[in-house]
Amino acid sequence: MPAIRCGQTIRDYDELRLRAAQVATGLAEHGVTAGDRVAIFMHNDLPFVEVSMAAGLLGATPVPVNWHWKGAELAYLLDDSGSRVIFAHSDLIPTVEPVAGDRLLIEVEYDAAAPTGRHRRYEKWLTELRPWSESPTRAPQSMIYTSGTTGRPKGIVRDATTPEQGAALAALIFETFGLTPGMRTLVPAPIYHTAPNVHCLVGAAAGIDLTIMPKFDPQELLRLIETHRINHFQAVPTMFVRLLRLPESVRARYDLSSLQAVVHAAAPCPPEIKRRIIDWFGPIVREYYGGSETGGCVACDSEQWLAHPGTVGRPIGDGDIRIYSETGEQLPAGTSGRIHLRPPSGWPIFTYHGNPDKRAAMERDGYLDIGDIGYLDTDGYLYLNDRSTDMIISGGVNIYPAEIEACLLELPGVRDAAVFGIPDPDLGESIAAHIEATGLTADQVREHVRAHLAGYKVPKVVVFDDDLPREDTGKLFKRRIRAGYWPADPTSGVQPPL
Repeated sequence: MPAIRCGQTIRDYDELRLRAAQVATGLAEHGVTAGDRVAIFMHNDLPFVEVSMAAGLLGATPVPVNWHWKGAELAYLLDDSGSRVIFAHSDLIPTVEPVAGDRLLIEVEYDAAAPTGRHRRYEKWLTELRPWSESPTRAPQSMIYTSGTTGRPKGIVRDATTPEQGAALAALIFETFGLTPGMRTLVPAPIYHTAPNVHCLVGAAAGIDLTIMPKFDPQELLRLIETHRINHFQAVPTMFVRLLRLPESVRARYDLSSLQAVVHAAAPCPPEIKRRIIDWFGPIVREYYGGSETGGCVACDSEQWLAHPGTVGRPIGDGDIRIYSETGEQLPAGTSGRIHLRPPSGWPIFTYHGNPDKRAAMERDGYLDIGDIGYLDTDGYLYLNDRSTDMIISGGVNIYPAEIEACLLELPGVRDAAVFGIPDPDLGESIAAHIEATGLTADQVREHVRAHLAGYKVPKVVVFDDDLPREDTGKLFKRRIRAGYWPADPTSGVQPPL
C-alpha cells in the first residue's frame, strides 16, 4: 500500500488527506480564503505536506520559506508575500517570532526541540478541527521565492489550473523527473526549494509511495533505497560528489538493485562525476534543466549524455531553446550566449509577485532568459557555460567559473571549489579559487588547471577553506565569499558583480 514517510513518521494517504482537511478548516476559521497565502517555515516533515495540501483545498497559496533565513530577509518575505498565517517548527520559533507581527503562528513540534508553549501547537490544534468538506477550489502551485542572486528575492506566482490542466501538468512533471505511476520515490533535498517541492507535492497528489529525507546524508540515502526498495530519486550534483566519497566498502554494503531512475538538476554536474555515477548506478541517470520560473524545459537520458558528453539535453515536448547575444541577435550552433527557454505546453504562466516589469524584461520573442550562458550543438543539444552573473571578464575575455570548478574537482584531494572574479587593476577582473582540499599547495592547484585548460583560466589567487558555504540544493553562496574582495565604498570606482 503506497504511503508517505519522513524520518520515523509514516502515514497512509487516507490519514494524510484527513489531516490536511483538518488544517484547511483551521485556516478557514482564521479567515484564509482563495488568493490568500500561508507561510511554511519548516524543515522537511510531513506537516509541511499537510499544510501545503490544506492551503490548496481553500484556493490559497503555500509559501515555502528557506529555514536558514532570518531577520530582515525573513521579514521581507513575510511582508512581500502577504502571508496571513505562519507554520513553524519549534526550533525555528525564536527566529520567526520577532518578525511575525500579528500573524497567526502555529508551532509544529520537531524532533528533540522543546515546544515553546507560546503558540498554538499543531497536533493539539488538529484534534479540535473537523475535516474540511467543501469542494476544493482551483489552487495555484506553491509561491517560491528565488534565491536573490540579483537584488531582493522574487516570489514566483503561477496561474491556477483546472483539474484537466493539473492532470496534464502532472504528466509533464512525471516525464521530466523520469517518474512513472507505481514507482517508489525518494526526496533527499529540502522541500522549500522548487524542484523538491514539486517532486514532493505532485507525488503526494498522485498517491505514489514517497519517502522524504529530513536531511540529506549519503549513507542514509543508500540505506533508505535498500530498506524501502526505492525505484527513483532526485538529486543535485553535490549529492553525487558526497555519495562518491563514501568508501567502496560502504557503497558495496547496500542493495540498490531496485533503482530504475535517478534524475538530477539545479546545478551543472562535472562530467567526470556524472560518468562515475552512471558507472555505479547504470544507464538510468537522467538530467533536466530549467529554472524555478520555467520548470524543466530540457532533458537527456544516460545514452544521450554519453553520446553528447556535458550536455543538459534537448527540449522537452514542444519546448524550445534559443541563444541570443547581448545585443539581441539569435546565435548559431556552437556560439555561446544567453540561453532563452520556451517551456513546453502545459507549464502554467507565471509572473513575479509585485514586479511584472521584471517578468516582462526577461522575455524576448516569447522565450525567457533565466540568466544562464550556454550554446547549442548542431544536433540541438544544450550545453551550459555558467550563470551570467558569475561570468568573469578578464582583459576582455569571457571566462566561465563552472569550467574551472569542474577541472578542480578532478584533482585528487579537492573536496569542493568556488571560482569567481576579483578586482584587477590591469585586467578588470582576475580569477580567485577558494578550495576545500587536503594535502595540496596553491602551486599544485595552478599546475593542474594549466595542464587541462588554457593558461588564462589559471587562478591568480588560491585560498584553502575548511568549509565553503552552500545551499542545501548544492548551489554555492559565492556572493558571501567574493564580497570580501570588492570594495564596499561606492566612490571607489570598483563595483562588485551582483
